[in-house]
Amino acid sequence: MPRAAALLTTTALVAWCGHGVAGEAATADPAPARQQQLVRMVRQDCGSCHGMRLTGGLGPALTREALADRPLVSVAATIFHGRPGTPMPPWRAMLNEREAEWIAQRLLAGFPEEAAKASP
Repeated sequence: MPRAAALLTTTALVAWCGHGVAGEAATADPAPARQQQLVRMVRQDCGSCHGMRLTGGLGPALTREALADRPLVSVAATIFHGRPGTPMPPWRAMLNEREAEWIAQRLLAGFPEEAAKASP
């Protein structure tokens, strides 16, 4: 599917579902502990297809440069709803819409590394 068609399909899916990811009243950022979980999820789970450094693999690169022309709402919708007809699954069973938006914001800014684990 051409990239423009994929974006249009994602946008249409969000509109059809009756709610956007970047709604009018976005709630606060996830709590710091949840943010660490989300960073780990992206690095581990998303990294299994998009590369551990998010530079691409089975799925496309998720670097700031690769996503530079993508709107936040499109990236967040792809995370939350997946991409029908592709290997990209919906992550709505693992996170809420605000968390998908938080991840999208971080991807567009350059995704952070996992926090180092404290030594005993």
